[in-house]
Amino acid sequence: QVQLVESGGGLVQAGGSLRLSCAASGRTFSSAAMGWFRQAPGKEREFVAAISWSGGITYYTDSVKGRFTISRADAKNTVYLQMNSLKPEDTAAYYCAARSLRMPTMRGLDYNYWGQGTQVTVSS
Repeated sequence: QVQLVESGGGLVQAGGSLRLSCAASGRTFSSAAMGWFRQAPGKEREFVAAISWSGGITYYTDSVKGRFTISRADAKNTVYLQMNSLKPEDTAAYYCAARSLRMPTMRGLDYNYWGQGTQVTVSS
């Protein structure tokens, strides 16, 4: 079992930065692939970024490449999403997810555990 708690969301102006954190409990964190997803009002949940168990493989959706960075600190059981050059279209609830396998994917259905989400609002 893995429990996930996100933090770090908030209101920021366009061009600003935020760092989201996802604290995980459970002994299987170090062998779990992790992902970040987001859902804007009236839209479907979409993939943002994912990282393998070792941190050696990362995936990003095209719209955040070059602006967002996913990383993990296994000693802290935490995965991060550094978000720079934020745009109003990045406004959404951001969710952390964990997968029981080591390799990440971009499909939400492949993740077994989810956090409650943290809201990110980018003003223009």
